[in-house]
Amino acid sequence: MRCCSFLILLSVLAIAGCARTQDDRTVVRFWVMGYEGEVVARLLPEFERQHPDIHVDLQIVPWLSAHEKLLTAFAGESLPDVSPIGNTWIPEFAALGALEPLDDEIAATSGFDREDFFPGVWDTGVIDGRAYAVPWYVETRLPFYRRDMLAKAGVETLPASWDQWRIAMQQVKQVAGQGNYSILLPLNEFEPLLSLAIQQPEPLLRDGGRYGNFRSAGFRQSLGFYKEMFEQGWAPIVTNNQISNVWDEFGKGFYSFYISGPWNIAKFKERLPASQQDDWMTMPLPGPNGPGASLANGTSFVVFKDSPNKAAAWELIAWLSSPSVQAEFHALTGDLPPRRSPWQTPALAKDPYARAFREQLERAVSTPKVPEWERIATEMRLVGEQVANGRMTVDQAAEELDRRADRILEKRRWMLDHAVKPGVAP
Repeated sequence: MRCCSFLILLSVLAIAGCARTQDDRTVVRFWVMGYEGEVVARLLPEFERQHPDIHVDLQIVPWLSAHEKLLTAFAGESLPDVSPIGNTWIPEFAALGALEPLDDEIAATSGFDREDFFPGVWDTGVIDGRAYAVPWYVETRLPFYRRDMLAKAGVETLPASWDQWRIAMQQVKQVAGQGNYSILLPLNEFEPLLSLAIQQPEPLLRDGGRYGNFRSAGFRQSLGFYKEMFEQGWAPIVTNNQISNVWDEFGKGFYSFYISGPWNIAKFKERLPASQQDDWMTMPLPGPNGPGASLANGTSFVVFKDSPNKAAAWELIAWLSSPSVQAEFHALTGDLPPRRSPWQTPALAKDPYARAFREQLERAVSTPKVPEWERIATEMRLVGEQVANGRMTVDQAAEELDRRADRILEKRRWMLDHAVKPGVAP
């Protein structure tokens, strides 16, 4: 009996010792959205092995509720230490004063090569000259195309300018067959029109983000090109919801160009039959006078200002941002690395479908850095739909977009004019 009691006492002491060991570690609360959270859970044991004094408490958050959950946590002073957030959310949380500037950590971290990041992607996390975020993975948009259809239409060289693209779409339309089109521009997405608009030299907002700038000559040129594609019958006046399956319809020849993101590389490989796997490819987005810019979307790591564990949170960001871990993360997810060096790994360097994305990322551009941008982008989609349906002229639409944007930005103007930081209650 005495022996059993002694063994029980040893077990209790061993458990207590383990608990103390665990308690001695710094616990980093880490929220990650969607499928990427499931994948990063597989990487964290190696981080903890290399950083035995840090334990990562991972919580996976659904994308649909992530924005609201973060705002609720901010109001309740219960934000995590670190999280990746959508690049278009960075200005909002920076304006709220929720983010910790990271410039000092970036400068002090050996081997953290800021110049290795694609410049437009890095810029999404820079607000008023200060870095509040480090890109994790990037999404940009460019055309997927049916190279067999282009060959049939006599298009021998991929278009690099809008004029060349016009000719290619006209030729494809001629051979596509009755009821088929050259390009799909879904009316329930703002990204195709935005991808054309950001190629212009004029900003989409003016006077420090106080007013819309949609009546600029550049935006009207982009909107005119967008309208032309519908007027010429190159694009069907439909939403994605009116198409049974975007991949199958692409394979059937309903359209031969489709502006989309890197996730569709895997989808087209999966959904198109083996007999068509040589029929499609990706290409950089044409611009007004040559190779064009595209969006610098994706997610970036941020450290929240109220975190009691900022140093450990930065250690996690720095590790996940290293080229080797980014390459492994791409292999597991297909998400594109935001820095150049991981693109030298065979999985990316030898992928013919990813090659155009690598080129496009050198010309990626961040969207306007105001908290209201997503609301303005929604209005762009709604007005663009009116243009596509012939209910508005280009000039009418540009004027209407400025009116809607100015209304959305009214509170921002008041705060800026009264020296109140946008997003912070006066």
